[in-house]
Amino acid sequence: MFRKSVKISIIIVYLVILAGAIVRMTGSGMGCPDWPKCFGYYIPPTEASDLNWKADSEYFKGQVISYNEQLLVAQDHFSSRDDFSANNWASYEEHDFVEINVTKTWVEYINRLLGALAGLSLLVMTVFSLFRWKHDKRLTFFSLISLVLIGFQAWLGATVVYSVLAPIRITLHMLVAFIILGVLLYLYRLAKGEKDQHCSTSKLFNQLIIAALGMTLVQVILGTQVRQFVDEQLESGIGGKENILSDPEVSFYIHRSFSIVIFLVNAGIWWIKSRNRLEYQLPNWILFIISLEIITGIAMYYFAFPFGTQALHLIFASLLFGLQFYLLLQTQKAKTKVSLKSN
Repeated sequence: MFRKSVKISIIIVYLVILAGAIVRMTGSGMGCPDWPKCFGYYIPPTEASDLNWKADSEYFKGQVISYNEQLLVAQDHFSSRDDFSANNWASYEEHDFVEINVTKTWVEYINRLLGALAGLSLLVMTVFSLFRWKHDKRLTFFSLISLVLIGFQAWLGATVVYSVLAPIRITLHMLVAFIILGVLLYLYRLAKGEKDQHCSTSKLFNQLIIAALGMTLVQVILGTQVRQFVDEQLESGIGGKENILSDPEVSFYIHRSFSIVIFLVNAGIWWIKSRNRLEYQLPNWILFIISLEIITGIAMYYFAFPFGTQALHLIFASLLFGLQFYLLLQTQKAKTKVSLKSN
């Protein structure tokens, strides 16, 4: 049951990453101005009118509404009359961002639900790990670490909202998600108990995998900077998506050129694997995912960000990280060291 719970947790974490990418793509990050509730609701309404002040309506304590382009919080449970009474309301203190868009509200809300589901799945996984304590204490130890990390991630999510989507906090939020994913992949590897004694590796092969993994993380950070530039361009009303990258920042050129380096390094890993007949299948998938990543990047640049490409670009990056990290785990368990062929 423990291994199955780890597998389910990995799938849910990937769904959270995908949901976060959709939130980013649709600009729904502030769809819920408060946290952990959404406009004070556990389940937000489906009508925009419920998020605006109305006469002759019931309001509950803590409910958040928009009134005269301000966010207000109900002081207590009451019924409104024909005229607005400021005595019933207090200003929302965390920030002054106001946007009422029910679609964006529900996109962000679903993202939060998946995050809560991820936390629940990690809790269940940790409980199952307790039954494996005598067998391998690392399972419980790293399960507890993942639980702490998901709690930290939830707190980070709140700070992202309260900072009105500060870029550095968004980047940190994403990197913590990758760390959680790495811990889960390590747990899955431990739970499988495979030693890969039939596989061979070499010092160079391992070093290239570590380098490729580090490059992927750097590329993800560069990508968040490019994404921030894109968001700023859209907010400035530059005049259409086709003009967003007409005069990009230097981070875009670094990000684009670095993708070539990443492809070549991973192609080198694949070539070494194939040339020396190392019994690993993941390098094939890694090259495939990188190719898809490059294709979505080209589509965004040359075809004005077709719908869905931004989300796909991020999910491919997270899949790439997962594959590279798991390949590294496989090589660390390999028992046989080989000398690579030179021709």
